Amino acid sequence: MTLRHDLRIFLLALLAGAPAVALALALLWRGGYSARAEWTLTGIVVGVWLGGAEAARSRVVFPLQTLSNLLAALREGDYSLRARGARHDDALGEVLFEINSLGATLREQRLGALEATALLEKVMAEVDVAVFAFNPDLRLTLVNSAGARLLGGSRELLLGQSALSLGLAACLSGDRARTLPLQLPGGAGRWEMRRGQFREQGRVHQLLVLTDLSRALRQEEREAWQRLIRVLGHELNNSLAPIRSLAHSLDQLLKASPPPPDWRDDMDHGLSIIASRAEALGRFMSAYTRWARLPKPKVRPIALEPLVRRVAQLETRLPVEVLGGPDLILNADPDQLEQALINLVKNAADAVLETPKRHTVETAPVRVRWTAGDDGRVAIFVDDDGPGLANLQNLFVPFFTTKPDGSGIGLLVSRQIAEAHGGSLALENRRQGGCRALLSLPLQTRASSRSLEPREVAQLD
Repeated sequence: MTLRHDLRIFLLALLAGAPAVALALALLWRGGYSARAEWTLTGIVVGVWLGGAEAARSRVVFPLQTLSNLLAALREGDYSLRARGARHDDALGEVLFEINSLGATLREQRLGALEATALLEKVMAEVDVAVFAFNPDLRLTLVNSAGARLLGGSRELLLGQSALSLGLAACLSGDRARTLPLQLPGGAGRWEMRRGQFREQGRVHQLLVLTDLSRALRQEEREAWQRLIRVLGHELNNSLAPIRSLAHSLDQLLKASPPPPDWRDDMDHGLSIIASRAEALGRFMSAYTRWARLPKPKVRPIALEPLVRRVAQLETRLPVEVLGGPDLILNADPDQLEQALINLVKNAADAVLETPKRHTVETAPVRVRWTAGDDGRVAIFVDDDGPGLANLQNLFVPFFTTKPDGSGIGLLVSRQIAEAHGGSLALENRRQGGCRALLSLPLQTRASSRSLEPREVAQLD
């Protein structure tokens, strides 16, 4: 049987004083004292011995009980208790000091955790995304206000229900991040879904976040239509306003009696202007139609260098130098890729012709080269010696152009072709002057799964 710690301390104190007590009693009982004196002194000696042992036990046990009470308070979450006698010049005082410091640290951490939890709850309540947490049994353990509205119930009633009964079972399988349609009591439409995991009490839980895309898509679609209507209205007004004015003037001319002597010249001039504006309007609508109906690429293996050299030969206004690059085979639509390069080379040549004196005789004013990167992509560079780009922000705005006879869709078509092939198009000013167009394409091109719908046209700015 194991003795208690306090009893062991008491017995050790008794054993420590036992030799002195035995010696004192031996001297007492052999000293020739009266019986009354011997028993009185014996009682005093034994009492002092037992009292000293008990005092030693108390001096050891009481601090341990104090430490036990403090640790129990910390375990229960009560960090307000402090031990007296904490100091650095005493072994027990150092222990008490560390216990007090631990309590203060835990109190600060609990306050920080409470504040962080309150902030998290406030954020979850205010954000316009639905947040759900499911335990390993796929039962709901946490839901914010947006999630409760989406499920059409209060949090108290929803907690504990299974994902299947809530209509969210499909979200807990498959890809962790995807877009999917959902029909829920609180809303229907397309939702962006993200799923993750976290541990609570050693068990893996599922965290599900749903974001409603329908409202954002409707807003983007409305803004796209507004931008498109502004552009179309501006172009139509530019053409119809002079036509309407000239038609009114010609009508007045025909009604004049007698007609002026040069009325035929005025009629010819007015009709030629009307025809010119109608032709410009037709070109604009044709360009818009061509851009909006760009078909899905029909990819096949093509050699890059012959295609680039063929494009360079199509520009007859000034020399285009093909600096070349590695021999590469692309999986791409040759017609669309050629059209994109034609647009880029034509834009470069137009820029050079605006300032024909910028280039030197040593190099061609327009140069094309390409490189293959370690990331499995090819970069095609079209450099020119023109004045550079004055407005980089409006490069891909629909129908924006600085050319008198430009349509404002050349760069848009080129970028659309690049993105349909899984690539990108970027333009920048070169440090030494001029502009650089960078057409980046993957060597193993994967065509876009669809062509653009007409309602998406105005969103490509």
